[in-house]
Amino acid sequence: MNALAAHIVSWLNTYLQSANSKGFVIGISGGIDSALTSTLCALTGAPTICVTMPIRQTKAEFERANEHMHDLQTRFANVSVQTIDLTHSFETLEAALPLDSISHPLAMANTRARLRMATLYAVAQANSCLVAGTGNKVEDFGVGFYTKYGDGGVDLSPIADLMKTEVFGLSKALGVVSSIQNAAPTDGLWEDGRSDEDQIGATYPELEWAMCYSGDEVTITERQKEVLAIYNKYHRANLHKMQPIPVCLVPQELKDLLHS
Repeated sequence: MNALAAHIVSWLNTYLQSANSKGFVIGISGGIDSALTSTLCALTGAPTICVTMPIRQTKAEFERANEHMHDLQTRFANVSVQTIDLTHSFETLEAALPLDSISHPLAMANTRARLRMATLYAVAQANSCLVAGTGNKVEDFGVGFYTKYGDGGVDLSPIADLMKTEVFGLSKALGVVSSIQNAAPTDGLWEDGRSDEDQIGATYPELEWAMCYSGDEVTITERQKEVLAIYNKYHRANLHKMQPIPVCLVPQELKDLLHS
């Protein structure tokens, strides 16, 4: 096994044992991150449940997800798959929400992710499993490109210390299906199938450069300045996702007033 993969697989097994859980549940989007995460979980030998949850999904995304799950099943006896079509559930919720919510595109895109999170936890609890996160380092700790309490709601994060280019490299080494390796990264939350680059305005290699930029380069190009601005804008706006939930600390003397 690839040494990097072996390290992550060992970590997964150790955590699984300490949590006294049986296996893993992973949401499969048809993208590279979920494909790599599910492959690493499968390599543990523990029960690995792959779940695709279409909500008005593009045909290409749905087909890639199914191709990957079929490939994993042929390679690993411990992998099982489920397709849970959430389109009707999403439309029912959509119909119940006030107009200002359903008319806000990003609010409804994030609602998709949160509905999927709830579904994964239902499957996980029913099978005594952990929900494995699929976020990479750039998304989770750089630009915060994920949904709070959606795909950010997980039990453990196997690939969150890997840059996106490292995710692609390890996926190639582990034989992830070529259709996913060659697909443009997308979050799968939009019916038009828009890519991450379309939404962010920069490629992952560019964002990785910005994330590592220390300001010590003598000159940078106009494009690099633009990328830095994009990175910093997303990082500042999404810090609330990356930091612990703020807690209002109350001085003891104020609490004591309740008992006086």
